[in-house]
Amino acid sequence: MRKEGNHNMKQKLEQIKAEAMEALGGVSASDALEQLRVKYLGKKGEITAILKQMGGLSAEERPVIGQLANQIRAEIEQAIAQQSKRLEAAALAARLELETVDVTIPGQTRKIGMKHPMYQVLDQIKDIFIGMGFEVVEDREVELAEYNFDKLNETEGHPAREWSDTFYFTEDSKILLRTQTSPMQIHVMERQKPPIRMVAPGRVYRKDEVDATHSPMFHQIEGMVIDKGITMADLKGTLSQVARQLYGEQTVTRFRPHHFPFTEPSCEMDIQCYKCHGAGCSTCKGEGWIELLGAGMVHPKVLEGCGIDSSVYSGWAFGFGLERLALAYFKISDLRLIFENDVRFLEQF
Repeated sequence: MRKEGNHNMKQKLEQIKAEAMEALGGVSASDALEQLRVKYLGKKGEITAILKQMGGLSAEERPVIGQLANQIRAEIEQAIAQQSKRLEAAALAARLELETVDVTIPGQTRKIGMKHPMYQVLDQIKDIFIGMGFEVVEDREVELAEYNFDKLNETEGHPAREWSDTFYFTEDSKILLRTQTSPMQIHVMERQKPPIRMVAPGRVYRKDEVDATHSPMFHQIEGMVIDKGITMADLKGTLSQVARQLYGEQTVTRFRPHHFPFTEPSCEMDIQCYKCHGAGCSTCKGEGWIELLGAGMVHPKVLEGCGIDSSVYSGWAFGFGLERLALAYFKISDLRLIFENDVRFLEQF
């Protein structure tokens, strides 16, 4: 009986080998190959099932059947490995065929984005002021009225504090969207002792109607110098030089007296209209000049309110709209073009 069992087990092992080799030859996918491996070589596979029956064999028969089983296992493992390599090679060949690139076909041009024209000008402004020794400062857009108005000498009753002009968050008018970047000057003066040279670019918000030169959200660049012996001559010389570096050495500027609560004396600086060159047109509203910025000597009350002795230190400050600078720089006649995001317009820059 044992010899008959030995003979049957040999037959079953040879049969398993033949079936496995035939099945492996027809495999065309790696997942199917794995299924065959588990079927024949797994813990619950057919060869393992045969080996579990070896308990009924004699001591002389067990090594013979065990050696045969191991040999057949090794042959099946080798066949599986070879088939796996063939499948990998076939998959690679198929992928290479699919991904073949015809180098004779013209390539597709990829459009590369550019900075918005307004931010191109902002980068130039920053470079100009950094070259003059200024520090660029950026900070909050939601501000306290104390910093947006009170510390800038804009007392209660000032038109800019009206609900019709300013976006407030609270009914007591203490928290708002900043109407200017001037509060940054106060923050800097409170935490830094003179000498101070800084510019503060950023978004500001006012309840303006949208037209060719106004928007309820726009960008300002404000700057300030505080030191000993600072005069109006320093202001005029610096700002005129900024205009020439930005628009060219031929740029014509003029200063007009004005009034701002936080500067005394105050002025406005104009540049000659870039469209009509002073003759008068719709862009400059027939004046021949375009207002570029407001400026002046920092008011002693503002200095003292920030703990700076106005008898020792003096300074000047300025502020202008970034959009107006961009309009003049690129000779754009309507502010609304800046915000409409018309790609046909933006691609010109």
